[in-house]
Amino acid sequence: MKLEHPTLSQFVLEQEAEHGGTGEFSNILLDLGVVGKTISREVNKAGLVGILGDAGLENTSGDQVKKLDVLANELFINYLSKTQHFCAIASEEETDIVPLPQSAQANYVIAFDPLDGSSNIDFNVSIGTIFSIHRRLSNIGPGTLADFLQPGHAQVAAGYILYGSSTMLVYSTGHGVHGFTLDPSIGEWLLSHHRITIPQQCQVYSANEAYAHTWDAVSQKFLEDFKRTTPQATSRHIGSLVADIHRNLLKGGLYFRPYDNASKRQAKLRLNYELKPLAFIVEQAGGYATDGQRNILDITPSQLHQKYPMIAGNAAIVQQYEQKYVVAARSLPTPSGYQ
Repeated sequence: MKLEHPTLSQFVLEQEAEHGGTGEFSNILLDLGVVGKTISREVNKAGLVGILGDAGLENTSGDQVKKLDVLANELFINYLSKTQHFCAIASEEETDIVPLPQSAQANYVIAFDPLDGSSNIDFNVSIGTIFSIHRRLSNIGPGTLADFLQPGHAQVAAGYILYGSSTMLVYSTGHGVHGFTLDPSIGEWLLSHHRITIPQQCQVYSANEAYAHTWDAVSQKFLEDFKRTTPQATSRHIGSLVADIHRNLLKGGLYFRPYDNASKRQAKLRLNYELKPLAFIVEQAGGYATDGQRNILDITPSQLHQKYPMIAGNAAIVQQYEQKYVVAARSLPTPSGYQ
């Protein structure tokens, strides 16, 4: 029997040879694939083994933690801490970084959101995992906070795993965006989307318009103008960031999440765990992501759990928003968290 699509291991080895890799990064991607398979299995049987619902906890951002959040976080930390690839780990569910003294010689750190969109878990809506990998800045030894406070352009790899009608692994190492679908019959990731590129025509937009009355005037007017001048773009908002970004990558779309409360500059999305990796993917696919004033990949975090808005998708449309917002923002005070 001949496989019609290359496996993840075949593809990453080919990429390694093409780009002169050492082999270490190939192993990292394969290990992430193993964790993704494990979480996919747990998600698929969650309703049968009593791991749906709240865990009775709040994370560092005040969000209710789900039982599957806890499980996915433990799976990631336990597995990745044994691989010797990372000198430290950072998780959205952990208050501080997790240094790994046993991997003091490792060259990389990884930050991840173990289960994005977890508020949708109990309703069988698509959820996902997001990861961001940096080369360490610190000297040999357990990783430090400074290793994670790097701009998005410094990422050496980023990606996500989407648990939906099928399970997909999408990643980039700076050489395009590639997507793999898990074939559960053989337990392999198979290349299904080679060099994903955002279509030029914007066909959908994702915005939680229930918050529109709290947005700043520029954002409100921009979206209204966009809907009027782009009639082919239909509203599609899942509420799981990974799922919304994934669909917009494939169809051509706009993800629109400005400040939820313009007067208080309240943002929902975490720079290290969500925005940096997804902005990296979007840009590698030919798109653009901004916080309203600058490319998200240019932002250097000052805190581990820092939050920002994000407008991402088709480059020309997102840049139009940024240009209008920057002009209007000149008369506004600098919000907390900006550098």
